[in-house]
Amino acid sequence: MSALNNLEWRYAAKRMNGQKVPAEKLEKILKAIQLAPTSIGLQPFTVLVVENEELKAKMAPAIYNQPQITEGSHVLVFAAWKEYSDENVEKYLNNIATVRGIPVESLDGMRNMINGAISGKTPEQLLNWNSRQAYIALGTGLAVAAEEQVDSTPMEGFDPDALDAVLGLQEKGLRSTVILALGYRDAEKDYLSSSAKVRRNKEELFVRL
Repeated sequence: MSALNNLEWRYAAKRMNGQKVPAEKLEKILKAIQLAPTSIGLQPFTVLVVENEELKAKMAPAIYNQPQITEGSHVLVFAAWKEYSDENVEKYLNNIATVRGIPVESLDGMRNMINGAISGKTPEQLLNWNSRQAYIALGTGLAVAAEEQVDSTPMEGFDPDALDAVLGLQEKGLRSTVILALGYRDAEKDYLSSSAKVRRNKEELFVRL
């Protein structure tokens, strides 16, 4: 299937059948999320990959008991950094230096640019910025899940405070931002599984200048 055919095929599955996503498909989706672009390349979020059935059951009330959480194969929780630290920045710069085989001192200009972008922003602004980066990764994961013919459901309908408490995110300096449930559609229980995809007309959506 072509990329566009894959996107025509995918939809936000409302019910899943409990079938497990094969490990090789899951790893491709996670690799795509890892490769997604982010501002400055910092990847200021952590993705929790939840497969444990007991933990999913504990998470479910915070996600308003939406069935994809317990019926799905895996639940990915994108958790944004609540703040930046010198350690975050230095770890990133050292990683660049190691991968590219260059002295970390040559990245002093980049360090100054990053610190300049961060300084002056309120905690709320930083969290908002980091959350937007997580959404870029979410979109990339959605596209590759469709390529792998794995159903996916992006979810914003949850109580972040309650979910953070279940997963212990507060202590890690993280804030749950968006969820991606992965699995396989239950065509008999999901009334949308055979429905035509509805999107705005492209002449309305796109303004060509």
